[in-house]
Amino acid sequence: MILDRLDIINEEFYAERIEPATYDILLADAWRHFGSHFFRYNFGVYENEIRRVMPLRIRVRDLVLSKSQRRVLRRNADLETAIAPINITDETHDLFQRHKQRFKSGIPDTIYDFLSRDPANGPTPGFEVSVRRNGKLLAVSFFDLGRTSISSIYGIFDPDERTRSLGIFTMLKEIEFTRESGRTLFYHGYAYEGASFYDYKKRFTAMEVFDWNGIWSEPPASA
Repeated sequence: MILDRLDIINEEFYAERIEPATYDILLADAWRHFGSHFFRYNFGVYENEIRRVMPLRIRVRDLVLSKSQRRVLRRNADLETAIAPINITDETHDLFQRHKQRFKSGIPDTIYDFLSRDPANGPTPGFEVSVRRNGKLLAVSFFDLGRTSISSIYGIFDPDERTRSLGIFTMLKEIEFTRESGRTLFYHGYAYEGASFYDYKKRFTAMEVFDWNGIWSEPPASA
């Protein structure tokens, strides 16, 4: 693929605090963040190919769950789920160490590759979905709050429980929280144009894709 340099977006900045209303504006312009590092880029390399990046969001009021998503909820109905401000504990670190064994490349060092040292308070109010069975932590996902939107940051789960689809389960719980809190948009990250590891993010109704010209619209069938 030959690219015009003027068409490439690769921007970043650092901020310790962002107000919720400002965060809504940033999310709507395809910005994301890990800790205090805010970034956006419209092309990435996936399996040695240059791919267009697809920022995604869901209109939660219009979302209708698929049969497979409803099955994930039923499959995990026996688990204990809680939503609270982010609190990183030794248990979280241990689960992260087990989770990252799934990866063969781009392996993160610690959970703080994705979160600030005070993730409940900065740079935006951060919350976690924790999932337990008989008190044992099986999964945690992290998200943060704008005034009218929520953005999913990162999720971890016990690889021994992969058949439960806990990554999807915690995402569905984040979406449920978005709706119940009266917010209208759920930003669930980036995917790539064409098939990739991130295709699970595309399997939602009421989804919109950013075109890098300021417009969010429903994705084409071939995305």
